[in-house]
Amino acid sequence: MIDFGDLAPDTGVWWGQAAAEPRPLVDALLDPARERGPLRLFTGLSWNEKLAGGIRPGDRMISYGGLGTLRDLGERLQVVPCHYSAIPRLFAEHRFPCDIGLVQVSPPDADGRCSMGIGADYMADAIDSTATLYAEINHQMPRISDAPWIHIDRFAGTLETDRPLAEASARPASDSDRAIAARIAALIDDGDTLQVGVGSLGDAVFDALSDHRDLGVHTGMVTDGIVRLVDSGVITNAGKPTDTGLCVAGTALGSTGLYRRSAELPFRFAPTSYTHAPQVLSQLTNLVAVNFAIEVDLTGQVGAELSRGNYLGAIGGQVDFARAASLTGKRSIVALRSTMRGRSSIKLQLAEGAVSTGRADVDYVVTEHGVAELYGQPFDERRRRLIAVAAPEFREELARQVATAA
Repeated sequence: MIDFGDLAPDTGVWWGQAAAEPRPLVDALLDPARERGPLRLFTGLSWNEKLAGGIRPGDRMISYGGLGTLRDLGERLQVVPCHYSAIPRLFAEHRFPCDIGLVQVSPPDADGRCSMGIGADYMADAIDSTATLYAEINHQMPRISDAPWIHIDRFAGTLETDRPLAEASARPASDSDRAIAARIAALIDDGDTLQVGVGSLGDAVFDALSDHRDLGVHTGMVTDGIVRLVDSGVITNAGKPTDTGLCVAGTALGSTGLYRRSAELPFRFAPTSYTHAPQVLSQLTNLVAVNFAIEVDLTGQVGAELSRGNYLGAIGGQVDFARAASLTGKRSIVALRSTMRGRSSIKLQLAEGAVSTGRADVDYVVTEHGVAELYGQPFDERRRRLIAVAAPEFREELARQVATAA
């Protein structure tokens, strides 16, 4: 068992996210039976069902979004609205908790180096600003040759495990997802470098690209859909201006099969300071960014942070990639289902109020009903094109709202 010692009140602790979350360390830290003062805590996507029970009234949980079980924390979660590219700096300036870091790594090699495996991401940046590290050394964390590593001597304590990495639950793609994906695929050329958001719609996009050739990947998370296209020869990364021949990402999000194969596939797992850096993305002149939205207004502004009045944050890398794709790359695509809970997702104004991605960073908006090309278009034409791809039952009302507002 790990001994964290006596932690002073307000000690700042961060840990890895998703499949790289060091669950045994987190559970030990937050054990309800353990005497400790209030802590400042940070993590990203968590699937830890014990998390809500371990957060005490005096603790402050901070994150870039209310993802996974973080949503269950309610008012105990404080979301910081930020682009994903800003996270390394927020750690470097100690604006995020970083007295102690908890990581999950592979067993050490003969030189004592532990691979961060499929979990580089913000963790690989945060370690440079963290005085004390504890590690879960998991025998099922793959050793990735092209991923950051930490020497065993860097750890104040370790816990050895042999457990499967947590899998992401997969929701089957809907008919709308497949229709949207087919339209997106038509906007992608052979040889393009892709960034695609995650989820059922992201999986549908990869499935729709089976007839393409020599695609590349530079993204936040690699998924099972990417593996399928690598296996079929669609993704070769042959045309990438940088990291030629390699899929670049911060972490992996998917099945046990994806994690196990990551070491043998042409994957490079890199820190956020590389995957989302403007100076890196600007070199990808064939970059196509595919991101997803909750709502889009009739000027092309994108809302992706609020749902049903609840602020979830998680702007993530949407703006980082969308701006690079539109400005120095090839094109920025935003996709969404035309309706949500019986209402139009395309609106005169964003109902939730927060603009996640500005209209100038959106070249195309795609729904199951069509493609609205916004690049270089004035407001009147943007409104006309967006109404044309809205759900048919809402188009007349949207046109009437535009006329009334004029």
